[in-house]
Amino acid sequence: MTRNRTLTFVALLAALTLLVGMQASAAMAKGGSSTPKILEFDTMVGVPQALTGAQAPIRGINGGGVPWTLTSGRGELTAAGHLEIVVDGLVVAASGSNPAATFRATVSCLAADGSVQNVQTATFPATTGLASAGGGDATIEADVALPHPCIAPIVFVTSAGGSWFASTGG
Repeated sequence: MTRNRTLTFVALLAALTLLVGMQASAAMAKGGSSTPKILEFDTMVGVPQALTGAQAPIRGINGGGVPWTLTSGRGELTAAGHLEIVVDGLVVAASGSNPAATFRATVSCLAADGSVQNVQTATFPATTGLASAGGGDATIEADVALPHPCIAPIVFVTSAGGSWFASTGG
């Protein structure tokens, strides 16, 4: 009888181990990650007049040449450097229209030695035209090489040339 209980216990333990492994695999397949998030944001802010151009760069990054605004911006950054951003209605404030066919992202970190480390993604397509007609929408998903540790990260949505149009903040 003891042997039957032992076999039953071993079978139950094996089934439980298999079930836990299947759930972990399913979570990873759905985009789950064991890499911790170092930044998750539900708001972004467009370039205000006082920060346009080279008059007040943030961590060495100039603002766009004119004020920009956006309907919404959200995203996340993991410690491994996986970046996801979704912006809606990122447009020039005066016209309500986006003239840029591409955006890119820049992640700015302070490194352990206090230096500023700015890391850019490749360009990603953006919709052009009026925000009311779907202009200024983009999804950016990329892996960037972050310094370790990445202290006080700021995420920017930029022009192809690197001037920022929107940044984390609210």
